[in-house]
Amino acid sequence: MKNSLKLLALTAVFIFNASIKINAEEIELDSVAAIVNSGVVLESEVLELIKSIKTRAEKNNQELPSENALRIQVLEKLINDTLMLQMGERMGVQVGDAQLDQTLTNIATNDNLTLEEFRQAMVADGVNYENYRESVRNELISGDVRQASVRRRIYISPQEVANLLTAMKEQTSDDVEYELGHILIEFPVDPSQDDINSAKSRADKVIDLLNSGSDFAKIAIASSSDESALEGGNLGWKSINEIPTLFAELVDGQKKEEVYGPIRTGLGFSIIKILDIRGRQIVEIEEIKSRHILVEPTIILSEAKAEALLQGYLDQVNAGADFAELAKAHSEGPSAVRGGDLGWAEPSNYDPAYSGVLVNLKVDEYSKPFRTSHGWHLAQLTGRRTLDATKQMNENKARQIIYKRKFNMESARWIKETREEAYIEVVERGSK
Repeated sequence: MKNSLKLLALTAVFIFNASIKINAEEIELDSVAAIVNSGVVLESEVLELIKSIKTRAEKNNQELPSENALRIQVLEKLINDTLMLQMGERMGVQVGDAQLDQTLTNIATNDNLTLEEFRQAMVADGVNYENYRESVRNELISGDVRQASVRRRIYISPQEVANLLTAMKEQTSDDVEYELGHILIEFPVDPSQDDINSAKSRADKVIDLLNSGSDFAKIAIASSSDESALEGGNLGWKSINEIPTLFAELVDGQKKEEVYGPIRTGLGFSIIKILDIRGRQIVEIEEIKSRHILVEPTIILSEAKAEALLQGYLDQVNAGADFAELAKAHSEGPSAVRGGDLGWAEPSNYDPAYSGVLVNLKVDEYSKPFRTSHGWHLAQLTGRRTLDATKQMNENKARQIIYKRKFNMESARWIKETREEAYIEVVERGSK
């Protein structure tokens, strides 16, 4: 196999090293710097990349290694890129002009330039912009190939995520401060069992009041024996290490408004509430619950008829018909068997036209018939809730950290294996 590849590559070498004579003067078109399977890395590509690196280094006052060392690094990169592009071609990976232009626009924006200003600046630096543009396309393709190939080699266990979350919590706990409320239901010195039972009963009643929505500060002023009672039980802002261990174990990593207790201490029964948290990113997400009837227009069923059909269903619902039964009988799509119920989801998970209508409805309100990319809908918002997504965010962050650690190692192994399986020959300069 490798001999066949070498034969194909040497044919390419002959073509690219070909010379023509114009007015009796021999002009070399280009030369091959390396053979990579059935493809080649051209000397012009090597020189172009070296020039680009030198220009960037000069702008940043950055020192570069020797010319020979720089060339070796550049050639190695171009060989790897060629391997990636060959794999990308086999995998069908493509980067369209729209995606490429958006990437270039982002690069220009980082330099506070428009895309046209960026292009002009590169031309002024002597860089062939079209070549640069294609090199960015190749980088995007290489990145996609690398991600797709390495991702399936990486496994992250739940235990790894849990261990990292523990380590992260230990490292950042001092950066988190809690504003706590405290109510103490005290019992006397050397209390009898009756004293303890009585205090416990009063503490349970306080918990019941708080869980039913009573004001914490008001109850603290009225019932607490702690010295903070007149301040509404507010203990002020404290880091986790400043909070008594018994309380710290309860509140660490928890969310605002949580109430804990009764907690038996040497003084009585304590009730703790997390009044506020700072120094930590709290992420909340809104979810909506909805159901719909979907009608997809066809050659037979026009857009106008589909809309009119749904308006008829809405009229029936307003007259007392059961929405779920209408959905089961007439809706298209997998939700029909559930009476059109789509369950809980973030609005961003839906077609923008669908979420745009739903987020403006009140709970239990019906929409008018409306069009999305899926067809015509009649929808009802059946619920709305806000969730604390901080735990999920931290888990995702930990997973990303582990993935990046493993990705770098696995990527290096994968590149090494890929090169070992390929035919690669560096062509000595000056050889034909």
